Amino acid sequence: MTKADIVEKVYDKIGFSKKEASDLVELVFDTIKNELHTGEKIKISGFGNFVVTQKHERVGRNPQTGDQIMISARKKLTFKPSQVLRAMLNGEDYTNLKDDDDDGE
Repeated sequence: MTKADIVEKVYDKIGFSKKEASDLVELVFDTIKNELHTGEKIKISGFGNFVVTQKHERVGRNPQTGDQIMISARKKLTFKPSQVLRAMLNGEDYTNLKDDDDDGE
């Protein structure tokens, strides 16, 4: 599924014009990207959590030569699906699960 497919679904379901549907989808994605860029955690109830973590510089190995190399520090984005989404994907009953997958964080 592409962003254009999402815009089309919003257009079909809500009845906005295609331009309004496109602007709405862009706004949602831009908001998520901006919040992740500032280090905020994104929790979408019934869907999952997006978290940016900082990975420190470390020593690694070139798999072809075996030489040691420095792997630079970087940020890593992870997604953890909620219990509801996980159960839905596995064909399980998700109706009695709590809607928010907090995991004590």
